[in-house]
Amino acid sequence: MDSGVRLYIERAENEVRLASAIFILSGSNELKEKTGARDEDTFYSGAISHAYYAIFYAAKAILLDKGIKTAPPEVHRKTFEAFRKELVDNGELDVELLKIYKAMIVRAEYLLGLFGKEKWKRGHFTYQTIAQANITPAKESISNAQKFVKNILQVLEKGGKGDRHIFKV
Repeated sequence: MDSGVRLYIERAENEVRLASAIFILSGSNELKEKTGARDEDTFYSGAISHAYYAIFYAAKAILLDKGIKTAPPEVHRKTFEAFRKELVDNGELDVELLKIYKAMIVRAEYLLGLFGKEKWKRGHFTYQTIAQANITPAKESISNAQKFVKNILQVLEKGGKGDRHIFKV
């Protein structure tokens, strides 16, 4: 695995761990006391945001593995659209996921749906909802990020390197 791809995967895995840690902190008065947070403090919107970034970095990793770089401005939109166009619409990711799960049919649109849904939730729940209301979406976001990163990592570990030209999207 290319060092740039590995860096994005490591960052994605770190974001999942951080999202999980933030979720645990939000529900633990003992940990809140140790960190100086108040009992009524919650950080679920932060967990949602970090879960989204886990998905974002995993998407960037698999795109880079295929020779596609996304860059500012609008890097999040470009990454989402490149993921959809280059990996989902052409069926390339479907084949890899089917190999990974052998007996299960996993459509790449499912992963694309997680990415899009988490992107929306990052904006909606980070900026527009009170923190205490975010426990259920945060738990779902962490689960989605874990699934997404795990699947992308498995696809990358299977190999199947394509054209190594780097395109700036």
